[in-house]
Amino acid sequence: MGFLTEMFARPRPQEHLRYRAALALLHSMSNADRADIGIKPADFPRVAREMSSR
Repeated sequence: MGFLTEMFARPRPQEHLRYRAALALLHSMSNADRADIGIKPADFPRVAREMSSR
C-alpha cells in the first residue's frame, strides 16, 4: 500500500542525476565496504533515493 501511495501521491522532484550518481557509488563499493556499513544490494535503490534527496 505504501508503494502505491508513494507512487501516486505527488510528483517527485527531478533528482535523477543525483540518484544515478548515488547508485553508481554504491555499485562501485567492494563487498567488504558494504559489509562494514551493513548495506545489501537489495537495499541499493532505497539508499540511493535517500542519498539523492539530501
